[in-house]
Amino acid sequence: MESSFSPQEALTSVLHSLSSAFAGFLPKALTGLGVLLVGWLLAKLASRAIRTAFDKFKLNDLLGRLGLTGTLNRLGLQDPPGELLARLVHFLIIILFVQSAALSVGLVAVSGAITAFFAYLPNLVAGLMVLLIGMAVAQFASGAVTRSARDSGVEFAPILGRIVSSLIIFVVGLMAVTQLQIDTNVIRSTVLVLLAGCALALALAFGLGTRDITRNLVAGYYARKLFTPGEEIEIQGRRGTLAGIAPVHVLLEEDGRLTTIPNSVFIEEAVKQ
Repeated sequence: MESSFSPQEALTSVLHSLSSAFAGFLPKALTGLGVLLVGWLLAKLASRAIRTAFDKFKLNDLLGRLGLTGTLNRLGLQDPPGELLARLVHFLIIILFVQSAALSVGLVAVSGAITAFFAYLPNLVAGLMVLLIGMAVAQFASGAVTRSARDSGVEFAPILGRIVSSLIIFVVGLMAVTQLQIDTNVIRSTVLVLLAGCALALALAFGLGTRDITRNLVAGYYARKLFTPGEEIEIQGRRGTLAGIAPVHVLLEEDGRLTTIPNSVFIEEAVKQ
């Protein structure tokens, strides 16, 4: 049976279909390009406004004094906070208008993916804020612990500061991951077991193996509050000049010679001045 369409008619039909589809798609494409152009202009204006505001009110200097700039640098972000915020806003505005452009040309899948991204964006922002604030708190706590330990005469004060900072950053990291709606039950359980084991080991070590050292450390801390190097004291029947109070022993100078006495003597016997 012969076809009812001639080759010319078939070609004409195909060309008509293509021209109709192109004619229907062209307005959508132009609309999408217009939306992208508007989004690009708004993104440029918004990022410029943010940079101007940060420069005018010197917000970068303020955030630097608060420690946020140092925290960002440790995360590998070397630009000032104002520049980072301007770029982030520029990117988000462009993505938002890309979604509108994709929807106008009928790219429903692309529009849906961007919609899902913006729905998840608050979790990303919350996780980032928790991480930044936690790192700032870790830096402050590390400095405070280091200074306190150094003032108390502890020789390994920087190590204590780093340990405290690492613990805080680890906990904050778990909190940030939780904000991203990622299950961390296995990690939390493992960490709790490890921390419990470490706490038990430290308790046994300090309780059994280092009782005398711990006692001398505590006694030395209080002794430094009461006595000043250079003054005359009498301790354990010895009288001399207090040369210094080390973490675990006191240095007593007698007739040009130094004698070391455990710090625990300060809480075991009366010290005469």
